[in-house]
Amino acid sequence: QVQLVESGGGLVQSGGSLSLSCEVSGSIFSIYAMGWYRQAPGKERELVAAISSSGTASYADSVKGRFTISRDNTKNTVYLQMNSLKPEDTAVYYCYADMMIYGLRRSNYWGQGTQVTVSS
Repeated sequence: QVQLVESGGGLVQSGGSLSLSCEVSGSIFSIYAMGWYRQAPGKERELVAAISSSGTASYADSVKGRFTISRDNTKNTVYLQMNSLKPEDTAVYYCYADMMIYGLRRSNYWGQGTQVTVSS
């Protein structure tokens, strides 16, 4: 059994900041990449940021320079610091982890999602 528990979403004014976190727990053999997707109403889910096990980060063009992804491998946790938020950042944010679980094949696992709303 594996759980990805997200926290930190909420409502913020345009230009403000929010920080998301996602902790992975369970029978984990190894965690590879971790990251964040988001899905706005009526739109497809899109990759926001990802980070490799060694700490190499990548970002969607729309968030470069405003969002920072990081991870703490000792805590099996990935973070997303979001600054200079815009109304178009409003979405449900989902964390994911590319993991190998004891007794199972390597696969992507997902959090339950956390709502981020940016008011203009």
